Amino acid sequence: MIDYLWMWSEFMVRWLHVVAGIAWIGSSFYFIALDLSLKPGKQLPDGAHGEAWQVHGGGFYNMVKYLVAPARMPDELTWFKWEAYTTWLSGFALLTIIYYAGAGLYMIDTEILDLEPWQAVALSIGGIAGGWIAYDALCRSPLGRDTRGLVIAGFAFIVFLAWGYAEIFSARGAFVQIGVTIGTIMVANVAMVIIPGQKKVVAKLIAGEEPDPQHGARAKQRSLHNNYLTLPVVFVMIGGHYPAVFATEYAWVILALVLVIGGLIRHFFNTKHKGDPAPWWTWIAAAVLVAGAVVLSQAGAPKYDEDAYAEYEFGDGAALHVAAVELVTERCAICHARVPQWDGMGFAPKGVVLETEADILRYVDDIYWQVAASHAMPPGNIIWVENEERAMLANWRAMLRADGVPATAESDG
Repeated sequence: MIDYLWMWSEFMVRWLHVVAGIAWIGSSFYFIALDLSLKPGKQLPDGAHGEAWQVHGGGFYNMVKYLVAPARMPDELTWFKWEAYTTWLSGFALLTIIYYAGAGLYMIDTEILDLEPWQAVALSIGGIAGGWIAYDALCRSPLGRDTRGLVIAGFAFIVFLAWGYAEIFSARGAFVQIGVTIGTIMVANVAMVIIPGQKKVVAKLIAGEEPDPQHGARAKQRSLHNNYLTLPVVFVMIGGHYPAVFATEYAWVILALVLVIGGLIRHFFNTKHKGDPAPWWTWIAAAVLVAGAVVLSQAGAPKYDEDAYAEYEFGDGAALHVAAVELVTERCAICHARVPQWDGMGFAPKGVVLETEADILRYVDDIYWQVAASHAMPPGNIIWVENEERAMLANWRAMLRADGVPATAESDG
């Protein structure tokens, strides 16, 4: 029963994380689009920056923005913050349930750095907090007043973090770590800068005093940062399910390309929402960078000995099949079993069972991508699969795709 409760806890927290993320991203995208679509009007109230007319759900909306604040506080004011807070809280809970609770399996790769689980967790939390502190200091420094310089410095900083995490954690751990770090920066922008600034403006209005315009300017800067960081964070969330993306030697370079790709896509939509001519060139540039990411993904795959298991490739296919099945059952079935033997694991990961030949044949392509085409499995190479063995699995999959299971290797069950 405890296993089921743990599984459902993970599932419900993940569901909450996705729902909250949709709400946060949706409101973020909407308000950036609204801000860019504002137009000056002849009959705007004093202090108003612009207005936009919109139609949705059978009704018309007249949106007016005050650059600093209206002359008086409205009776009701809607705050947009709980979507961001819930996204981060549920995400950190998910990080704790999966990665911190299973740090030895999901965060540590002894080939990279031999850590104790508590050390991996401490480094992770320190990296998340340190990432926000360094980013915030960068924005508050004199460089923060130079938009172009800040973008370049911020890009270099995130790429440096991605590279640094790859030198500390396992491939999977490093990938999720940079995603959580960027996500934390975005949420902290809301919790530490945008909302406190807005509260100060409201307090000034209530006191009948003139609000400081810097709060609005700073909030707009951080909101724009969040707008451009959203797509890379979503990429990391999805990319964690694709081993050829995160478990490659150049995963941190791929992330750098994704930062630019996300920026190009947001630039297209932001420009279009502003009413300026759409920069269609951004899609061509993004496509070129995606192609570059694909090339890097393959280039960063496990390096095989060209002669590894060559005798199987041109010789006894049945022997290759038997060797591959034995390798998978011996190394993988400790977790991928109907009753896993790994301590604390109640269910086979993703429901994938690899105990028999029939089981294994159902997942030939998955085994290829997880083990032969990337370093995703075993996690942190905890049960040590050699590159020659990965090469054998690649040859085995190629043989099955070309000729099927050798007749002499077929099992009765």
